[in-house]
Amino acid sequence: MNSRFQQPIIHRIFLSVILLIASGLALSTPLLGKPAEQAETLIVSAEGLADPNSDTYKRDKGLMIDDLRRDAQRQAIEKAVGVYVESNTLVENYLLIEDKVLSKSKGLIKQILDQSSPRLGEDGLMHMQIKAEVFIAEVKSALQSLSRESRLSLIKEHGNPTISVAVVIRDARRSSDTTPENSTIAENILKEHFVDFGYRVWSEEYTRLLQQDVGGGQTGRKIADFSVIGEAKFKQASITLKASGIQVTKHVLTSWTVKCINNHTGEEIYFNNKVPKNKSWADEDQALEDIGRLIGQEFSKDFFETELMKPSQKYQIQLTGLPDYDTALLFKDEFVGLRTILNAELLNFEMNGLSIYEVECTGSGGSFAQVLNNTILKPLNTKLDGPRMQLKSQHGNVVRVTIDPGPRPELLQQSIQHNPPASLAAASPERIGKLITDRELLDKVLRMNSGLGKSMKESGQ
Repeated sequence: MNSRFQQPIIHRIFLSVILLIASGLALSTPLLGKPAEQAETLIVSAEGLADPNSDTYKRDKGLMIDDLRRDAQRQAIEKAVGVYVESNTLVENYLLIEDKVLSKSKGLIKQILDQSSPRLGEDGLMHMQIKAEVFIAEVKSALQSLSRESRLSLIKEHGNPTISVAVVIRDARRSSDTTPENSTIAENILKEHFVDFGYRVWSEEYTRLLQQDVGGGQTGRKIADFSVIGEAKFKQASITLKASGIQVTKHVLTSWTVKCINNHTGEEIYFNNKVPKNKSWADEDQALEDIGRLIGQEFSKDFFETELMKPSQKYQIQLTGLPDYDTALLFKDEFVGLRTILNAELLNFEMNGLSIYEVECTGSGGSFAQVLNNTILKPLNTKLDGPRMQLKSQHGNVVRVTIDPGPRPELLQQSIQHNPPASLAAASPERIGKLITDRELLDKVLRMNSGLGKSMKESGQ
């Protein structure tokens, strides 16, 4: 064959191969250039309950186990709902939220990571604990859709973040023990930066004062959500101009640092150190203005809002006075059942000493001391027939709580085991009505929740 005709054929074959390869790359390019969005999930521990005295369960034990597992899954979703909805709003609109959100476990739970064996408690109820991975973004979407349909404001408003500001100046040549001076000029420039975002700016001195007051949350006084603290070091350098012989003093920036603290948890959520080059000013006030601007540039508008709306925060509960290890484990189970607590672990135990729990709670954007008193200690004290647990102090994300075991410590364990779960003290009347059929057991729950009986009568339960 004439080579004159072979070249176009070879050329066409070569082009075909290139096109095939290119088409294959084109198909895979979206996966590289635009990764698929992953659904945001949240790990939640929850406890399901069932009344074994129900006539239906006496005929079919398998149905009881199914309902027990189903209730655990609903409680997991209810906790995820608590990320966006206040507890009282959830209880007031329980039927609506249950019908549109809580019952959708198949679409909202990604997977069950762990599941305990069913057990009959000394309180007369069947118990089952699960650890589930919940599609938190899907939960929020379902609540937003429900809010539009029902014309109810279900999702809690966090409001604009409040920020306190402090900028101090040090002389780089002086001892580190020298007391730094606050720079009002730099602070005001930084405050203007945050006010332009629409945020409120609070006094750092007032914030520190409130942080020392554990009961501040009870009196309605609220600390700033975040504290931004900066420090700049300057030195003076004298330069003699050759042409005129005039001596000029320059203010040289040797280093500056900035950190941001979440005042509700004590966590340093941002920190940075910088050693700039060739940064000097002829005027001290101009130097301080620029420091305020440099620190402000470290923070965008979304930074604080994203942090404030985190679905959960971790805290440490230091509990003093537990009489034995079994009682410590019982309290851990009680924590898991409470709506506010997403996860709970017993980290350390000391008989009659300091025992430490790590709890992950729904991000309230408020004082954890207030959340602890209202949603954790209050239902537990109701279960224990008195104010036996008391908040003693809060420092950042660490709270100290004492418990009075009474003259006979063994009775504390019996009280926990024989009384209904503390979670039922804050449960909705609708859930109690569906859950409990035994009259004696219902009377115990009614004693824990004084307003429950009236609500159940009004709803015909």
